[in-house]
Parts: sequence; structure tokens; C-alpha cells
Amino acid sequence: MQNLAVRDKTPEEVELNKKQRVLERLKDRLAQTEEDMADLRGEMEQFEAQYSMQVGRLYAEFDEVEALIAEEELKLVPDDEGIKKRIEELRRHAEELARKAAEAENSAQADWKPTTEAKKAYHDLARTIHPDLAVDAVEKERRHILMAELNAAYRSGDQAKLDQLAEEYRVSPDMVSGSSIGDELVRVIRQIFQVKNRMSVLADERVETESSELYELRQQAISEAAEGRDMLAQLAARTAVHIRKATRRLENLKNVNIAAEEYVKETFGVDIEEFREKV
Repeated sequence: MQNLAVRDKTPEEVELNKKQRVLERLKDRLAQTEEDMADLRGEMEQFEAQYSMQVGRLYAEFDEVEALIAEEELKLVPDDEGIKKRIEELRRHAEELARKAAEAENSAQADWKPTTEAKKAYHDLARTIHPDLAVDAVEKERRHILMAELNAAYRSGDQAKLDQLAEEYRVSPDMVSGSSIGDELVRVIRQIFQVKNRMSVLADERVETESSELYELRQQAISEAAEGRDMLAQLAARTAVHIRKATRRLENLKNVNIAAEEYVKETFGVDIEEFREKV
């Protein structure tokens, strides 16, 4: 009887069933891949925040001391354009690092870890509302907005929001299939194509992420942690030593400049500091 039922189906129906099974498997793979990338993004952002707070802020302090050193050097050779450029670069870099450290401190998510419920809700909903399952531009744009909300809820661990999104989409008219077998077959074929494209985009994103310096640094930190070492703490400690050494150099240069200014004033009666201000 089962074979007879299959033979009674039209070729389009048989092909549609095959494509639907393929699409269902691809949906699961896509949802899992999206979830994995969402986790990786969260982990990378968390590591970057930790790095900025523990090490980046010290690099900013170090650059600021180096800028002050360059300013003292410039007093000895006022026309040196190279020193002037270095001061600007150091200050700009120091400001950028300090800004990142401040942002990381304000928005740190050191305890971020998705719950089992959040992961399941994300997977199920991403599988259903993914933008690349849309069949027209308007629906695709609407789903992009939904996915953005979904990602935000997932990252913040907002289970209530995840449940709300799932319920809203469950009763949406977009869940209703089209009419004819031919229409549905075309729709499924296009969805399969879109899902494969999205999988390719996610694969490229992962490759790019895993080839970044930040990712390599994070992997190194993980390896160090496995050996019982805190790499970020070690980097911070080394940077603190560099800051102390640079501070001593700064003080020595200041003393050299002060001595030179006093010598010129006593010998020639010229106040170098007033001369610099006029220039």
C-alpha cells in the first residue's frame, strides 16, 4: 500500500517531498551554524572587553607617558617634525585605547553564558525566521529586523524576549504555505539556494574571525589558562613594568630640560619657557 501511495503522487509532489526533506535538514544546520557564530561573536566580544580593561587601559597609559617623553625630547630639538608626528600618533592611539577600555568597563559581560533554554529558543526561532528563508525582498527585510531582535535577546540572555518572539512568529500569517504544488516547489528550491548561500557567508565570517589577531590572542589565552597561567594578567604586569620604566625616563628628561633652562637663564638671562610660549 505504501508503494502504491508513492506511485499515485505526481512527479512534482515526489520532487517537492524530496526538496522539503533537504530543506528541513539545511534549516537545522543553518540554525546551528547561526547559533555557533552567535556564541563565537559573544565570546570574542567578551574577550576583547576583558583585554581592554586589563591590558588595553595600561597600553593607553604607556602611550600617554611616551607622548610626554616625546614632548620633552621636542624641547631639546624644537624643529624635529618626526617627534611632532610621533606625539600626535601616540596621543591618538592612547585616546582610542582609553575609549575602548572605558566602553568595555561600562558594557562588560564577564558572566555572559547562554542558558540551555536560551540556546534552544535561539535555535528553534532562527530555524524558522531566518532572513534567507524569505522568498521576497519585503519579507527578507522584515526577517532581518526579527533576527536582529533575536540576536540581541540571545546575547543579553533575555529568555522572556526570546519566548515572546517565538510566540509572535508562531501565529504570524507568514507561517502559512502557498497554494499550488508548483509554487511550493519553487519556493522550497529558492529557500534551499538561500540557505546554502547563508551557510557560505557564515563560513567566510568564521574563517575571517579565526584568522584575526584577536582570535589568536584569545586562543593563546585559553592555552595559557589550561596550563594554569593568566595571560592577560601577565601582559598587564609586563606593561605596568614598562610604564614604570618610561615614567623614570620621563622624569630624567624633565630634569635635563630643567637643568638646561636654568643654565640658559643664568648664563644668558633668557627664559626658554617664555620663548617657547611665544613661538
